[in-house]
Amino acid sequence: MQKEVYPVSHQLQHYLQLFNRDIELPIAYSDLFHYQYTNAIKDKNGKHTHWENVLYEPTILAAITSKLIATYQLLHQLPTANYRITAIDFCEFANSMPFRISLINNADNSSNYFYIKAADASRIYGLELEQLLSPNQTNFLYHQNTLVETHIDGVPGDEFLLSVNQLSYNEQQLIAEEFIRFNERCFVRLLGDMRSYNFVVLQNETTANSFRIKAIDFDQQCYEGKLNLYLPQFYKENLLFVELSVAVLDKSRIEKIRQDERKKLASLYVANQHRLELLMNTMLQEEISENYKVVILRKELNTYHHVHHFAHCKTMGAIVQQQIKQLLL
Repeated sequence: MQKEVYPVSHQLQHYLQLFNRDIELPIAYSDLFHYQYTNAIKDKNGKHTHWENVLYEPTILAAITSKLIATYQLLHQLPTANYRITAIDFCEFANSMPFRISLINNADNSSNYFYIKAADASRIYGLELEQLLSPNQTNFLYHQNTLVETHIDGVPGDEFLLSVNQLSYNEQQLIAEEFIRFNERCFVRLLGDMRSYNFVVLQNETTANSFRIKAIDFDQQCYEGKLNLYLPQFYKENLLFVELSVAVLDKSRIEKIRQDERKKLASLYVANQHRLELLMNTMLQEEISENYKVVILRKELNTYHHVHHFAHCKTMGAIVQQQIKQLLL
C-alpha cells in the first residue's frame, strides 16, 4: 500500500516562504500529465523498470521544454545557458509519482537530472531535516502542489552491494562504518524505509572516509509506527551491510562510531538551532501520520530509552522533537 500524501499546511508554507523554498515556479506538476503515450523503460538486462518514457505532441513539448529548462536554472540558481531536454520519464510506482527530467548543457555536453513531484508534507519535512541534521546537502523548491528536487548522485545501495566482495578489507571497514553512521542518522531524526534501493553510496577517494551514504527517498519521514522501521539495520534488503559490519568491526568500535555520530549531529543541531526550532514548532502542529502509529511509536520509544518522556507526544512532530532531545541534547 502506498503511503498517504499529506498536504502542505499554511504553517509549513510560511516556513518555506521564510527560507525561500516556496517561490513561484515556471511549471506545475500537473502540466506534465498532458502527454500522448508512454514507452516502458527496461534495464540493461531487458527487465522492465518502474519508469516509463513519456511522449508529447510537438506543440506541447515545445511549450513545456522551455519551462523545464527555466525550472532547472531556478533550482540551481544558474544564469541563462543553452540546455536541451533529452528525456522526460514518469514513475507511477513511487509515492510521489515523480517525473524525472534529463537534460544536457550544450556548452560542455554535461548531463544532469532533476525531479518534479507531487508535493507531500512528509517528504518536505524529510528534505529539510536532511539539510539541517545530516552532513548531506539537499536542494528543492516548492509551490502549491509542485515539488522540484535536485538529483542526488551515487550508486544505488542495492547495486553497490553486488560489488562489496571486490572491495579491499580497509574499504569494507570504511563502508561498514558509514552504514553504522547512516543507521544512527536515520534513527535520530526518524527517517523510515531506508532499504538499500532508497539510498545511494558515494565514494570519494580523496578523503580518509571514502564512503558516504545518502538517503534519496524522504516519503517515510516519521510516518511509521514501528521503531525498527527507522533503523536500516532491520531491513532484509540491507542484510549484507549488517553482516559486513559485524564481520569487520567489533562491538566497542561500533558503539564508538554511534556515539561519535551523535556528537556530530549535536554540533549540527547547535549550528542550525534557530531554523530547526522553527521547523519543529511547525511540525508539532501537523498530522503527518495516522494516530494509531503515533501511539505505537511513542510506546516503543519509551521502552527503548527506558523513559516516559514520549507519553505526552500527540503528533509525529512531537515525537521527532523528543527523540532529538533524547539522543542529542
